[in-house]
Amino acid sequence: MDLLSLLLKEAKEGKVSRKQQLVRIIANRAATMRLVSLQQRAQRAQRARRAAEREEEEAPPPPPPPPPVHHSSHNFLNMKNKFFNELGHLPNHKLGMPMWAIGAIVVVVLALVGCFAFCVYKKCLGGKKKGKKVRERKGGGRRRMKQEGEGEAEGEEKKEGEGEQKEQEFYGKLEYTLDYNFNDNELIVGILQAENLPAMDLGGTSDPYVKVYMLPDKKKKFETKVQRKNLCPVFNETFKFKIPFNDLAGQTLVLQVFDFDRFGKHDVIGEIKIPMNSIDLGQPIHEWKDLDGGEKEEEEKLGDICISLRYVPTSGKLTICVMEAKNLKKMDVGGLSDPFVKLVLQHNGKRLKKKKTTVKEKTLNPYFNESFSFEIPFAQIQKIQVLITVYDYDKLGSNDAIGKCWIGYGASGVGLRHWSDMLANPRRPIAQWHVLQPEEDVDAALKAPIR
Repeated sequence: MDLLSLLLKEAKEGKVSRKQQLVRIIANRAATMRLVSLQQRAQRAQRARRAAEREEEEAPPPPPPPPPVHHSSHNFLNMKNKFFNELGHLPNHKLGMPMWAIGAIVVVVLALVGCFAFCVYKKCLGGKKKGKKVRERKGGGRRRMKQEGEGEAEGEEKKEGEGEQKEQEFYGKLEYTLDYNFNDNELIVGILQAENLPAMDLGGTSDPYVKVYMLPDKKKKFETKVQRKNLCPVFNETFKFKIPFNDLAGQTLVLQVFDFDRFGKHDVIGEIKIPMNSIDLGQPIHEWKDLDGGEKEEEEKLGDICISLRYVPTSGKLTICVMEAKNLKKMDVGGLSDPFVKLVLQHNGKRLKKKKTTVKEKTLNPYFNESFSFEIPFAQIQKIQVLITVYDYDKLGSNDAIGKCWIGYGASGVGLRHWSDMLANPRRPIAQWHVLQPEEDVDAALKAPIR
């Protein structure tokens, strides 16, 4: 008899109320449903387990592992890893030292083994090479004993060849022209260009210019413009020497190539000397010629002077600072001088103003550092000439001129460049060393017509 019939029977007999009867029915139904769901879950799990077992039985066997590839690098890595793994598993209480100490010991041992192998290699191969060299020396010695005379001759030839190579050092080459104007008695020298000049500056370049003069008088000298940072400069400049044709035979034309240096002496790159009696001036000459290793111009050294120039266009103020002089000519009996500097400003040959520094007694390297200011309108600054003369002061007689130079309009070389740099850099002081020349040469150049 099931539970429902039992409940109905009890209800008829009056033992259970209607409400209690319904509660029992609902609880019974819920328990029955939970039991059924649990049974269904168990059946599904069992079916899934059986299906998995069948798939494992039916699955193909796994492919065999690929054969190991033998590489020396892989073997080395495996050995290294195995070695360090074994070191890591060693107990520290047995070794009695930390891991970094073990690593250091291993490195030292490997270094010793490498040194030993290197020594063995050098000993074995080095001995063979040395023996071979000794045999060659011995053989060469025997051959020299047999051919002693021939060897000495060859040695002399080699020395001569080396001497010729030293003498044939290349300093570049210069293209120039020469012509003589018989109507005006003028020697016309054209400086066209240079090629393959050696580098004289640290940057691998040079600042070349050419100086042209005649020997032995050296009265008139010309200079080309400086070509900045150029080893193959183009000049295209012409110079004229007023010399009668009959006087040319005893003179020599000198073309010297210099490297310009703003703060020091200019270095000679090379030179060409042309004796006038060795050429035919009946027709123009146009040729390239290699430069020879030039020597510094052999002339009396009068000294150098450092001048600073500054011009302010708005106010028309020209400031000239006489800084110092060096290596002045000895003028006194005791081998010294008492120098001072005289500045003269000219405009179109007319003297405007003059100034003097103090006298520095008994020195050939005076330091002045004295500044002088002049009011020069901007319209006149292009035609200004600054004459700088260094004198030796004499208490009893007249002051003797040590040397002279000039800057500005009509100047050439350093004097013109210094003036141009000042005009190109207004309000900024521009310092430059100038070589002192004989007073007569400068006065003659000032009287000559400006090219």
